[in-house]
Amino acid sequence: MSVLHLRGIGLPDAAPIELWVVDGRITFEPVAGAETVVESGWIAPGLVDAHCHVGIRFGGGGGESIEGLIAQAETERDAGVLLLRDAGSPVDTRFIDERLDLPRIIRAGQHIAAPKRYIPGLPVDLDDESQLPAEAARQARAGDGWVKLVGDWIDRSVGDLAPLWSDEILVEAIAAAHAEGAKVTAHVFAEDALPGLINAGIDCIEHGTGLTDETIDLMVSRGTALVPTLINIATFPGIADSATRYPIYAAHMRDLHARRHQTIGAAHEAGIPIYAGTDAGGSILHGRIADEVAELHLAGLSAHDALGAACWDARGWLGAPGIVEGAPADLVVFEEDPRGNTAVLSKPTRVMLRGNFFD
Repeated sequence: MSVLHLRGIGLPDAAPIELWVVDGRITFEPVAGAETVVESGWIAPGLVDAHCHVGIRFGGGGGESIEGLIAQAETERDAGVLLLRDAGSPVDTRFIDERLDLPRIIRAGQHIAAPKRYIPGLPVDLDDESQLPAEAARQARAGDGWVKLVGDWIDRSVGDLAPLWSDEILVEAIAAAHAEGAKVTAHVFAEDALPGLINAGIDCIEHGTGLTDETIDLMVSRGTALVPTLINIATFPGIADSATRYPIYAAHMRDLHARRHQTIGAAHEAGIPIYAGTDAGGSILHGRIADEVAELHLAGLSAHDALGAACWDARGWLGAPGIVEGAPADLVVFEEDPRGNTAVLSKPTRVMLRGNFFD
């Protein structure tokens, strides 16, 4: 294998950088005879989508075909997203681990929900919440260190968003997952499910549009992370428009949407760790991490921090290295500084995965 040489401006430090790629890994030791493949530009670690669904069929829910999910992964790769935290998929995507041309995936197993309390075809539905601890442990063993709960969803008997689980069973379930060495995250749109989940020791909240001053403080004290998926939250008005049978729910969704930037901005200001996730799959197209970064910037994160939430900070959170000696050569190159410029971020000039270019 040939040795490759890159030079440019490195992120996150925004300082000149020069590196070599040997056998798919980064070194800062000069190698004679290396082929210079990047002479200028901004060099960043591979981007991260921290809430992504490879294997969910776009538009209709349910499982995607092998060809379709490969296309989803390729779309992410071509956008420079080289690490995915798959926050629940109904199909087995482990064969992707053998594909050196596709992004790395950290899986959360399958969603865990109650009957008729989530999108049909996606979750494991539990008839009785007493089954939750055992299922959380099972999904912990099936995933790559994460378990995904559905924390709230519309309850048609009350006509609004409502929690799926009691506080007591959440304590048992999260402890069961932790005992298996896994972290736990939960889909949560509204306010009411948050205290029980956070107090039970959950590691991350997905969406979090119902956060209040009290639950923000609680997340700070517990060290709970947040993945807002703001481009998914942008679909709330359309969901509300289609929910004419449930006017309270529709009004609630519109209110959560209207204050989304204020809510996430307050969480950031309080010090909650925030990471970028698009919720791609189902109703959101893959390859839109640049749009999510732009939304985080609108919510109050600096341009540097918003990109970090989809790059170096997210990689550190998920245990993946950045541009360091011996790390896999997963790199993205931009002609200009991508921080604060969606047009630049959405169109990398070079994408290197495991030391190979996929432009």
